[in-house]
Amino acid sequence: MVDLKTTLCGIELDNPVIPASGTFGFGYEFAELYDINVLGSLSFKGTTREARFGNATPRIAECASGMLNAVGLQNPGVRAVIEHELPKLRSCFHKPVMANVSGFSEEEYVETVAMLDTQEDIGWFEVNISCPNVHGGGMSFGTSPEMAGQITRAVRRVTKKPLIIKLSPNVTDIVSIAKACEAEGADGISLINTLLGMRIDLKARKPLLANKTGGFSGPAIKPVAVRMVYQVYDAVRIPIVGMGGIESAEDVIEFMLAGATAVEVGAANLVNPFACRDIIADLPHVMEKYKINNLKEIIGGAH
Repeated sequence: MVDLKTTLCGIELDNPVIPASGTFGFGYEFAELYDINVLGSLSFKGTTREARFGNATPRIAECASGMLNAVGLQNPGVRAVIEHELPKLRSCFHKPVMANVSGFSEEEYVETVAMLDTQEDIGWFEVNISCPNVHGGGMSFGTSPEMAGQITRAVRRVTKKPLIIKLSPNVTDIVSIAKACEAEGADGISLINTLLGMRIDLKARKPLLANKTGGFSGPAIKPVAVRMVYQVYDAVRIPIVGMGGIESAEDVIEFMLAGATAVEVGAANLVNPFACRDIIADLPHVMEKYKINNLKEIIGGAH
């Protein structure tokens, strides 16, 4: 009997598979399709202090081996999440969840985390300093060690819950940014968020997305993500949540060998709403195929 359990920042998961923020709503929507308690956890839709409509449309574009999105952090705001979304999620999911938080200033990150910190079912904060689809915030905080460290330090003061910082791959040195977050009190690192991309409409001769650029996700980005997880694992002592193009149980094993303690599945959920469920169901068979008895034992095994 294989053991799928893993421990992320002191909290044990039944398995390492977590739907990525922005691809799974607030969870209860998928509970209409299957029992989402099979998941290790879930990272709910990126939440900001105030409600956001998001970017103008069109904000989704297909491309080879992936997709572009420029949704722009559409969400109802932290108060509505606390009052309406989390109670609905509690009714169908009975494990700690990951609160994904975004902001446009240090103050906004701090206020949003402080408000969510009162919710008992939130096990971790995933602080997103890596969104490429908004102006004046998001990725701008995650492109330098100094800014990443500053946000980490500020948020660390208002919560004792595990703090995971989600990093952008759109940088020249991911390692220095991860180390800065660790130095300022981060308990974990999530990587990678989407790569910055663009498509152009040949007939209209203009970008397909109203935002012009968007976040590129899907299987095409997996080699970049695996490389960054591998590099950061060598540089920090805190756990890594790996993501980027995961579609199968084999992909989960690859990320864990690179150094991930848990993984997040993103774009695959938009193609197949049962993706996470199917990956979890297939994990024991793939573990047996590669003679793996315990997932915890393979973390960083490729180093």
